[in-house]
Amino acid sequence: MTSKERLLTVLAGDLPDCVPATPDFSNMIPARLTGKPFWDIYLYNDPPIWEAYIAAAKHFNIDAWLEGYDGYLPPIFPDQLRSRAEWKDYIVYRDDERIATQVCRMVNGKREWLPRVTAYYVADPPTEGLKPEKLGLPPVPERWEPIEGRKAQPTGGEAVKIAKEMMGDQGLVAVYVTYSLALNNEEDIYRYYDNPDKHEQWAAERLALAEARFNYLMSLDIKPDVISVGGSGTLVFQTVEIFRQLAFPAVKRVIELASAAGIPTHVHSCGPEKQLVKIMAEETDLTIIDPLEVPPMGDCDLAELKRDHGDKIVLKGNLHTTEIMLRGTVEEVVATSRKAIDDAGEGGRFVLSTGDQCGRDTPDDNIHALVETARTYGRY
Repeated sequence: MTSKERLLTVLAGDLPDCVPATPDFSNMIPARLTGKPFWDIYLYNDPPIWEAYIAAAKHFNIDAWLEGYDGYLPPIFPDQLRSRAEWKDYIVYRDDERIATQVCRMVNGKREWLPRVTAYYVADPPTEGLKPEKLGLPPVPERWEPIEGRKAQPTGGEAVKIAKEMMGDQGLVAVYVTYSLALNNEEDIYRYYDNPDKHEQWAAERLALAEARFNYLMSLDIKPDVISVGGSGTLVFQTVEIFRQLAFPAVKRVIELASAAGIPTHVHSCGPEKQLVKIMAEETDLTIIDPLEVPPMGDCDLAELKRDHGDKIVLKGNLHTTEIMLRGTVEEVVATSRKAIDDAGEGGRFVLSTGDQCGRDTPDDNIHALVETARTYGRY
């Protein structure tokens, strides 16, 4: 089987030739393999991170899973394109270690700056949403410069088409339509508790946007392989109750629409996820969920999840990204991969993967070991 065929077979609930191997390395490892400063990839799109990921997937011959959330595919939806046209980012600081950008728009002939900056680093992924003072910068920049040399990218349906063409048979392309995460920082939490009268409105707005985005994807000649509805740290900054109130209505609706259209759906949510797996397996037709992290990063036991929910949902995980993938030996990667396959591989509906995001300096040999174990020990 090709990698694409292998993944689609698992998502359909059937048995592939072997357990798919899909380590989570959407960021740091692909950027490292380019040999370029990381800001070339993230700021200047040279190459954009999604292209770097596809190249890395082919380099390691994994069963690739390109997750098109914000920043990891170009803007696709009309609302994203309108926002990009209105706001423009500028470089407000640079040195040998980082470049900081800030976004503004013109209002009545004057610049209106957002009160946050993004820091792009020479050897790490960017940090978004920083208060300028954390970098020693004023809230309103005193000087700025245009971003010159940034490579243009395809947008809208053309972005989906080109990503799928570049991916080929190496794997799947997934596009986010809505998010399981409604609160993702301290400010969001204060806003939630300060505005109880707006909760129903926020949930309704998320639902309407999700349906509009889904309908847009269905209008394309070339559609994504998978529709995503997750969000990193779903149960970190919000409780299960808040998730159910604000995010779940849109998540559940998109899953219903995608299921009716015959398109698989996916939730990625690092951190504690056990309760989320239960909700998704028992209350929706979600196809696949990851990364099912083990303590202390998460609260998942792969064998337990397989026993309780493995007949309803595809499980994807869950080697520890630091203790095993980054610091472990090849022998430890092989042993832990075998245990994951033993815990969840029986009967299919399992993809061998890692916890959230393998670190930049993860040894290449450890990635190769995970893939080789799936190809050999993971045969049915």
